[in-house]
Amino acid sequence: MAIAVTNDLGTITINEDLIATVAGYAAVENYGIVGMCARTAGDAIVELFGGENMQKGVLIEKANDSQVDVSLHVALQYGVSLPAVSQNTKQNVRYRIEEITGVSVRNVNIFVESIRVQ
Repeated sequence: MAIAVTNDLGTITINEDLIATVAGYAAVENYGIVGMCARTAGDAIVELFGGENMQKGVLIEKANDSQVDVSLHVALQYGVSLPAVSQNTKQNVRYRIEEITGVSVRNVNIFVESIRVQ
């Protein structure tokens, strides 16, 4: 799947993997998120062999021709406020994707898979 962004100079086609990578970096830079959780067997295999995969735990779905929905599967630090971390993460991920790629984000969904003690 690819998203087409049109401006006055032409059309830019952006791959789903690029959007997922941007979302992964934007998510882990938030206080309270200690990691992303594998959402597929492929993610788990990459994690097993120690590779860095910023797309791990990120699912991008095309909402319509110019918008995407982002789902993040995260691990939170024990003791942080779930609503506060979630709200900050949603805002940061939306801002980063829209600023870097120009693709509009319709929804950011956060699934807390685990809580870890740091």
